Amino acid sequence: MSVMVARKKVVRKWEKLPGRNTFCCDGRIMMARQKGIFYLTLFLILGTCALFFAFECRYLAVQLSPAIPVFAAVLFLFAMATLLRTSFSDPGVIPRALPDEAAFIEMEIEATNGTVPQGQRPPPRIKNFQINNQIVKLKYCYTCKIFRPPRASHCSICDNCVERFDHHCPWVGNCVGKRNYRYFYLFILSLSLLTIYIFTFNIVYVALKSLKIGFLNTLKETPGTYPSMSLTVLTVLEVLICFFTLWSVVGLTGFHTFLVALNQTTNEDIKGSWTGKNRVQNPYSHGNIVKNCCEVLCGPLPPSVLDRRGILQQEESTAQEGLCPRTPGTQGPGQAQEGHSVLSLQVPVPSVSNTEMPEEKQRTPGELPVPSPDAGRAEH
Repeated sequence: MSVMVARKKVVRKWEKLPGRNTFCCDGRIMMARQKGIFYLTLFLILGTCALFFAFECRYLAVQLSPAIPVFAAVLFLFAMATLLRTSFSDPGVIPRALPDEAAFIEMEIEATNGTVPQGQRPPPRIKNFQINNQIVKLKYCYTCKIFRPPRASHCSICDNCVERFDHHCPWVGNCVGKRNYRYFYLFILSLSLLTIYIFTFNIVYVALKSLKIGFLNTLKETPGTYPSMSLTVLTVLEVLICFFTLWSVVGLTGFHTFLVALNQTTNEDIKGSWTGKNRVQNPYSHGNIVKNCCEVLCGPLPPSVLDRRGILQQEESTAQEGLCPRTPGTQGPGQAQEGHSVLSLQVPVPSVSNTEMPEEKQRTPGELPVPSPDAGRAEH
Protein backbone atom coordinates (compact mmCIF):
# COMPACT_ATOMS: atom_id res chain seq x y z
CA MET A 1 0.00 0.00 0.00
CA SER A 2 1.35 3.44 -0.93
CA VAL A 3 1.10 6.34 1.51
CA MET A 4 1.38 9.99 0.50
CA VAL A 5 3.68 11.92 2.86
CA ALA A 6 3.68 15.72 2.71
CA ARG A 7 7.12 17.31 2.91
CA LYS A 8 7.73 21.03 3.24
CA LYS A 9 10.24 22.65 0.93
CA VAL A 10 11.71 25.90 2.23
CA VAL A 11 11.53 28.68 -0.37
CA ARG A 12 12.97 32.12 0.34
CA LYS A 13 11.09 35.25 -0.64
CA TRP A 14 13.94 36.49 -2.86
CA GLU A 15 13.27 33.57 -5.22
CA LYS A 16 9.77 34.92 -5.94
CA LEU A 17 10.51 38.67 -6.01
CA PRO A 18 9.53 40.41 -9.26
CA GLY A 19 11.86 42.74 -11.07
CA ARG A 20 15.12 42.21 -12.93
CA ASN A 21 17.61 41.65 -10.12
CA THR A 22 20.01 38.83 -9.39
CA PHE A 23 20.62 37.39 -5.94
CA CYS A 24 23.57 35.49 -4.51
CA CYS A 25 24.46 33.88 -1.17
CA ASP A 26 20.86 32.88 -0.44
CA GLY A 27 19.50 36.39 -1.01
CA ARG A 28 22.13 38.27 0.98
CA ILE A 29 23.61 39.90 -2.14
CA MET A 30 21.34 41.87 -4.48
CA MET A 31 22.52 43.31 -7.81
CA ALA A 32 21.26 44.25 -11.24
CA ARG A 33 21.44 41.71 -14.06
CA GLN A 34 23.84 43.78 -16.15
CA LYS A 35 27.12 43.25 -14.28
CA GLY A 36 29.66 43.45 -17.11
CA ILE A 37 30.71 47.05 -16.45
CA PHE A 38 30.91 46.29 -12.72
CA TYR A 39 33.51 43.61 -13.47
CA LEU A 40 35.39 46.17 -15.58
CA THR A 41 35.41 48.53 -12.59
CA LEU A 42 36.90 45.79 -10.41
CA PHE A 43 39.51 44.98 -13.04
CA LEU A 44 40.66 48.59 -13.42
CA ILE A 45 40.92 49.23 -9.68
CA LEU A 46 42.57 45.91 -8.82
CA GLY A 47 44.91 45.98 -11.82
CA THR A 48 46.14 49.54 -11.30
CA CYS A 49 46.66 49.09 -7.56
CA ALA A 50 48.41 45.74 -8.05
CA LEU A 51 50.95 47.32 -10.41
CA PHE A 52 51.49 50.23 -8.04
CA PHE A 53 52.04 48.02 -4.98
CA ALA A 54 54.22 45.56 -6.89
CA PHE A 55 56.70 48.03 -8.41
CA GLU A 56 56.57 51.71 -7.43
CA CYS A 57 55.65 51.27 -3.75
CA ARG A 58 58.74 49.27 -2.89
CA TYR A 59 61.06 51.87 -4.36
CA LEU A 60 59.18 54.84 -2.85
CA ALA A 61 59.04 53.22 0.58
CA VAL A 62 62.85 52.95 0.64
CA GLN A 63 63.67 56.29 -0.97
CA LEU A 64 60.98 58.49 0.63
CA SER A 65 58.85 57.01 3.41
CA PRO A 66 57.31 53.67 4.38
CA ALA A 67 54.05 55.50 5.03
CA ILE A 68 53.41 55.80 1.28
CA PRO A 69 52.31 52.17 0.72
CA VAL A 70 50.44 52.16 4.06
CA PHE A 71 48.30 55.15 3.15
CA ALA A 72 47.72 53.73 -0.34
CA ALA A 73 46.56 50.43 1.18
CA VAL A 74 44.11 52.25 3.47
CA LEU A 75 42.60 54.14 0.53
CA PHE A 76 42.42 50.98 -1.56
CA LEU A 77 40.67 48.93 1.13
CA PHE A 78 38.22 51.73 1.90
CA ALA A 79 37.35 52.18 -1.79
CA MET A 80 36.82 48.45 -2.28
CA ALA A 81 34.69 48.14 0.86
CA THR A 82 32.38 50.99 -0.14
CA LEU A 83 32.17 49.70 -3.72
CA LEU A 84 31.07 46.24 -2.61
CA ARG A 85 28.67 47.71 -0.05
CA THR A 86 27.05 49.83 -2.78
CA SER A 87 26.89 47.01 -5.31
CA PHE A 88 25.66 44.19 -3.06
CA SER A 89 22.99 45.98 -1.01
CA ASP A 90 19.32 46.79 -1.44
CA PRO A 91 19.15 50.41 -2.69
CA GLY A 92 15.68 50.87 -1.20
CA VAL A 93 13.39 48.81 -3.42
CA ILE A 94 9.69 49.30 -2.61
CA PRO A 95 7.64 46.06 -2.67
CA ARG A 96 4.88 45.82 -5.24
CA ALA A 97 1.26 45.82 -4.18
CA LEU A 98 -0.38 42.47 -3.51
CA PRO A 99 -3.45 41.60 -5.63
CA ASP A 100 -5.85 42.59 -2.83
CA GLU A 101 -4.00 45.86 -2.23
CA ALA A 102 -3.94 46.67 -5.96
CA ALA A 103 -7.69 46.00 -6.24
CA PHE A 104 -8.37 48.25 -3.25
CA ILE A 105 -6.27 51.06 -4.77
CA GLU A 106 -8.14 50.69 -8.07
CA MET A 107 -11.48 50.95 -6.27
CA GLU A 108 -10.23 54.01 -4.42
CA ILE A 109 -9.14 55.67 -7.66
CA GLU A 110 -12.44 54.90 -9.37
CA ALA A 111 -14.36 56.32 -6.42
CA THR A 112 -12.29 59.50 -6.58
CA ASN A 113 -12.26 60.06 -10.34
CA GLY A 114 -15.66 58.57 -11.13
CA THR A 115 -16.56 56.69 -14.29
CA VAL A 116 -14.66 57.86 -17.37
CA PRO A 117 -16.71 57.80 -20.61
CA GLN A 118 -15.38 55.73 -23.47
CA GLY A 119 -13.08 57.60 -25.81
CA GLN A 120 -11.92 60.02 -23.15
CA ARG A 121 -8.51 59.90 -21.54
CA PRO A 122 -8.66 59.14 -17.80
CA PRO A 123 -7.25 61.81 -15.49
CA PRO A 124 -3.69 61.31 -14.20
CA ARG A 125 -3.39 59.23 -11.08
CA ILE A 126 -1.80 61.70 -8.68
CA LYS A 127 -2.10 62.39 -4.99
CA ASN A 128 -1.04 65.65 -3.39
CA PHE A 129 1.13 65.49 -0.30
CA GLN A 130 2.37 68.41 1.78
CA ILE A 131 5.96 68.59 2.99
CA ASN A 132 7.24 71.71 4.77
CA ASN A 133 4.32 73.78 3.44
CA GLN A 134 5.12 72.61 -0.07
CA ILE A 135 2.76 70.51 -2.21
CA VAL A 136 4.47 67.38 -3.54
CA LYS A 137 2.77 65.08 -6.06
CA LEU A 138 2.72 61.34 -5.48
CA LYS A 139 2.57 59.55 -8.83
CA TYR A 140 0.97 56.18 -9.45
CA CYS A 141 3.20 53.38 -10.77
CA TYR A 142 1.33 51.17 -13.23
CA THR A 143 3.94 48.42 -12.89
CA CYS A 144 4.13 48.19 -9.11
CA LYS A 145 0.45 49.20 -8.61
CA ILE A 146 1.30 51.69 -5.87
CA PHE A 147 1.46 55.42 -5.30
CA ARG A 148 5.18 56.06 -5.08
CA PRO A 149 6.50 57.80 -1.95
CA PRO A 150 8.09 61.25 -2.33
CA ARG A 151 11.38 61.25 -4.27
CA ALA A 152 10.85 57.63 -5.37
CA SER A 153 11.04 56.61 -9.02
CA HIS A 154 10.78 53.45 -11.12
CA CYS A 155 14.07 52.15 -12.53
CA SER A 156 13.52 50.86 -16.05
CA ILE A 157 16.66 48.67 -15.89
CA CYS A 158 15.93 46.88 -12.62
CA ASP A 159 12.12 47.20 -13.06
CA ASN A 160 11.60 48.28 -9.45
CA CYS A 161 10.47 51.41 -7.64
CA VAL A 162 13.37 52.71 -5.55
CA GLU A 163 12.97 55.04 -2.59
CA ARG A 164 14.87 58.35 -2.97
CA PHE A 165 16.02 57.18 -6.39
CA ASP A 166 19.21 58.90 -7.53
CA HIS A 167 20.24 57.00 -10.66
CA HIS A 168 21.15 53.57 -11.97
CA CYS A 169 24.94 53.23 -12.06
CA PRO A 170 26.28 50.46 -14.33
CA TRP A 171 29.80 50.98 -12.91
CA VAL A 172 28.66 49.61 -9.54
CA GLY A 173 26.09 47.23 -11.05
CA ASN A 174 23.17 48.48 -9.00
CA CYS A 175 20.70 51.29 -8.47
CA VAL A 176 21.71 54.13 -6.19
CA GLY A 177 18.95 55.03 -3.75
CA LYS A 178 18.17 55.84 -0.17
CA ARG A 179 19.89 52.82 1.39
CA ASN A 180 23.22 52.90 -0.48
CA TYR A 181 23.71 56.51 -1.62
CA ARG A 182 26.11 57.39 1.21
CA TYR A 183 28.29 54.39 0.37
CA PHE A 184 28.26 55.35 -3.31
CA TYR A 185 29.37 58.88 -2.43
CA LEU A 186 32.14 57.59 -0.15
CA PHE A 187 33.24 55.21 -2.90
CA ILE A 188 33.69 57.87 -5.58
CA LEU A 189 35.32 60.20 -3.02
CA SER A 190 37.85 57.58 -1.91
CA LEU A 191 38.42 56.47 -5.50
CA SER A 192 39.19 60.07 -6.48
CA LEU A 193 41.74 60.35 -3.67
CA LEU A 194 43.26 56.98 -4.59
CA THR A 195 43.53 57.95 -8.26
CA ILE A 196 45.20 61.27 -7.46
CA TYR A 197 47.53 59.52 -5.01
CA ILE A 198 48.70 56.87 -7.49
CA PHE A 199 48.95 59.39 -10.33
CA THR A 200 51.12 61.73 -8.23
CA PHE A 201 53.52 59.10 -6.92
CA ASN A 202 53.92 57.49 -10.33
CA ILE A 203 55.24 60.82 -11.60
CA VAL A 204 57.45 61.14 -8.49
CA TYR A 205 58.80 57.65 -9.15
CA VAL A 206 59.77 58.47 -12.74
CA ALA A 207 61.30 61.79 -11.63
CA LEU A 208 63.46 60.16 -8.91
CA LYS A 209 64.64 57.47 -11.30
CA SER A 210 65.48 60.06 -13.96
CA LEU A 211 67.54 62.11 -11.51
CA LYS A 212 69.67 59.09 -10.60
CA ILE A 213 70.21 57.26 -13.86
CA GLY A 214 68.76 59.58 -16.46
CA PHE A 215 65.42 59.57 -18.22
CA LEU A 216 66.54 57.40 -21.16
CA ASN A 217 68.09 54.80 -18.87
CA THR A 218 64.90 54.83 -16.85
CA LEU A 219 62.91 53.99 -19.95
CA LYS A 220 65.25 51.08 -20.71
CA GLU A 221 65.15 49.68 -17.17
CA THR A 222 63.43 46.30 -16.87
CA PRO A 223 62.33 44.44 -13.75
CA GLY A 224 63.79 41.02 -13.08
CA THR A 225 60.47 39.22 -13.16
CA TYR A 226 59.33 40.76 -16.45
CA PRO A 227 62.42 40.97 -18.73
CA SER A 228 60.37 41.58 -21.86
CA MET A 229 58.50 44.62 -20.55
CA SER A 230 60.02 47.85 -19.37
CA LEU A 231 59.22 48.84 -15.83
CA THR A 232 58.52 52.38 -16.99
CA VAL A 233 56.04 51.08 -19.56
CA LEU A 234 53.98 49.72 -16.69
CA THR A 235 54.29 53.04 -14.90
CA VAL A 236 53.17 54.90 -18.01
CA LEU A 237 50.22 52.54 -18.30
CA GLU A 238 49.22 53.36 -14.72
CA VAL A 239 49.62 57.08 -15.40
CA LEU A 240 47.34 56.88 -18.45
CA ILE A 241 44.64 54.96 -16.57
CA CYS A 242 44.77 57.42 -13.67
CA PHE A 243 44.80 60.42 -16.01
CA PHE A 244 41.63 59.43 -17.85
CA THR A 245 39.98 58.30 -14.61
CA LEU A 246 40.66 61.65 -12.97
CA TRP A 247 38.43 63.58 -15.35
CA SER A 248 35.41 61.36 -14.82
CA VAL A 249 35.70 60.29 -11.18
CA VAL A 250 36.82 63.63 -9.76
CA GLY A 251 34.19 65.45 -11.81
CA LEU A 252 31.52 63.01 -10.65
CA THR A 253 32.61 63.49 -7.03
CA GLY A 254 32.33 67.26 -7.38
CA PHE A 255 28.87 66.98 -8.90
CA HIS A 256 27.57 64.74 -6.12
CA THR A 257 29.16 66.98 -3.50
CA PHE A 258 27.08 69.80 -4.95
CA LEU A 259 23.94 67.64 -4.80
CA VAL A 260 24.62 66.58 -1.19
CA ALA A 261 25.06 70.21 -0.16
CA LEU A 262 21.61 70.97 -1.63
CA ASN A 263 19.99 67.72 -0.43
CA GLN A 264 19.02 66.92 -4.00
CA THR A 265 19.18 63.79 -6.16
CA THR A 266 20.51 63.29 -9.67
CA ASN A 267 17.01 62.41 -10.87
CA GLU A 268 15.61 65.67 -9.48
CA ASP A 269 18.46 67.68 -10.97
CA ILE A 270 17.99 66.18 -14.45
CA LYS A 271 14.23 66.73 -14.38
CA GLY A 272 14.63 70.23 -12.97
CA SER A 273 12.16 69.51 -10.18
CA TRP A 274 13.26 72.46 -8.04
CA THR A 275 14.84 74.75 -10.63
CA GLY A 276 12.19 74.77 -13.37
CA LYS A 277 9.95 77.51 -14.64
CA ASN A 278 7.90 77.65 -11.47
CA ARG A 279 11.00 78.17 -9.33
CA VAL A 280 9.65 75.82 -6.69
CA GLN A 281 11.99 75.56 -3.73
CA ASN A 282 13.29 72.22 -2.57
CA PRO A 283 11.15 71.20 0.44
CA TYR A 284 13.77 68.69 1.60
CA SER A 285 16.60 71.21 1.94
CA HIS A 286 17.32 72.61 5.40
CA GLY A 287 18.83 75.76 3.95
CA ASN A 288 22.15 74.86 5.56
CA ILE A 289 24.98 72.94 3.90
CA VAL A 290 26.08 71.25 7.12
CA LYS A 291 22.57 70.06 7.98
CA ASN A 292 22.02 68.76 4.46
CA CYS A 293 25.30 66.84 4.50
CA CYS A 294 24.53 65.38 7.93
CA GLU A 295 21.09 64.21 6.81
CA VAL A 296 22.30 62.59 3.59
CA LEU A 297 25.56 61.07 4.83
CA CYS A 298 25.02 60.60 8.57
CA GLY A 299 21.25 60.18 8.97
CA PRO A 300 19.66 56.93 10.16
CA LEU A 301 19.71 54.18 7.57
CA PRO A 302 16.26 52.59 7.12
CA PRO A 303 16.07 48.78 7.08
CA SER A 304 15.20 46.91 3.93
CA VAL A 305 11.47 46.32 3.51
CA LEU A 306 11.89 43.43 1.08
CA ASP A 307 12.58 40.73 3.70
CA ARG A 308 14.58 38.86 1.05
CA ARG A 309 15.43 35.92 3.30
CA GLY A 310 11.92 35.44 4.62
CA ILE A 311 10.55 31.92 4.29
CA LEU A 312 7.78 30.80 1.97
CA GLN A 313 6.76 27.19 2.59
CA GLN A 314 5.53 24.99 -0.23
CA GLU A 315 4.37 21.43 0.27
CA GLU A 316 5.62 18.62 -1.91
CA SER A 317 3.89 15.22 -1.74
CA THR A 318 6.00 12.12 -2.17
CA ALA A 319 4.74 8.53 -2.33
CA GLN A 320 6.16 5.97 0.07
CA GLU A 321 5.47 2.24 -0.05
CA GLY A 322 4.61 0.56 3.24
CA LEU A 323 2.69 -2.33 4.76
CA CYS A 324 -0.23 -1.78 7.15
CA PRO A 325 -1.52 -4.75 9.25
CA ARG A 326 -5.24 -5.26 8.78
CA THR A 327 -7.79 -8.03 9.22
CA PRO A 328 -8.44 -9.95 5.98
CA GLY A 329 -11.71 -8.99 4.31
CA THR A 330 -12.24 -5.86 6.40
CA GLN A 331 -11.61 -2.18 5.78
CA GLY A 332 -11.10 0.35 8.52
CA PRO A 333 -12.86 3.70 8.55
CA GLY A 334 -11.23 6.27 6.27
CA GLN A 335 -9.26 3.60 4.38
CA ALA A 336 -9.13 4.04 0.60
CA GLN A 337 -9.90 1.37 -1.93
CA GLU A 338 -7.15 -0.86 -3.27
CA GLY A 339 -4.89 0.89 -5.80
CA HIS A 340 -5.44 4.37 -4.35
CA SER A 341 -3.09 6.28 -2.03
CA VAL A 342 -3.99 7.11 1.52
CA LEU A 343 -3.41 10.61 2.80
CA SER A 344 -4.10 9.91 6.46
CA LEU A 345 -5.75 7.32 8.66
CA GLN A 346 -7.54 9.01 11.53
CA VAL A 347 -10.39 7.57 13.56
CA PRO A 348 -12.42 10.30 15.25
CA VAL A 349 -12.89 9.67 18.96
CA PRO A 350 -16.32 10.81 20.14
CA SER A 351 -16.13 13.12 23.09
CA VAL A 352 -18.91 13.33 25.59
CA SER A 353 -19.61 16.86 26.66
CA ASN A 354 -21.08 17.94 29.94
CA THR A 355 -24.44 18.66 28.33
CA GLU A 356 -24.72 15.09 26.95
CA MET A 357 -24.30 13.48 30.39
CA PRO A 358 -27.36 12.24 32.29
CA GLU A 359 -28.98 14.68 34.61
CA GLU A 360 -27.80 13.00 37.80
CA LYS A 361 -24.16 13.03 36.55
CA GLN A 362 -23.95 16.72 35.59
CA ARG A 363 -21.90 18.78 38.05
CA THR A 364 -19.57 21.66 38.02
CA PRO A 365 -15.80 21.13 38.29
CA GLY A 366 -14.79 20.57 41.92
CA GLU A 367 -18.35 19.75 43.09
CA LEU A 368 -18.76 16.58 45.17
CA PRO A 369 -21.30 14.01 44.01
CA VAL A 370 -24.62 14.31 45.88
CA PRO A 371 -26.58 11.07 46.37
CA SER A 372 -30.03 11.12 44.88
CA PRO A 373 -33.15 10.66 47.06
CA ASP A 374 -33.98 7.41 45.28
CA ALA A 375 -30.70 5.94 46.39
CA GLY A 376 -31.52 6.77 50.02
CA ARG A 377 -34.94 5.08 49.81
CA ALA A 378 -33.40 2.02 48.36
CA GLU A 379 -31.08 1.71 51.37
CA HIS A 380 -34.04 1.97 53.81
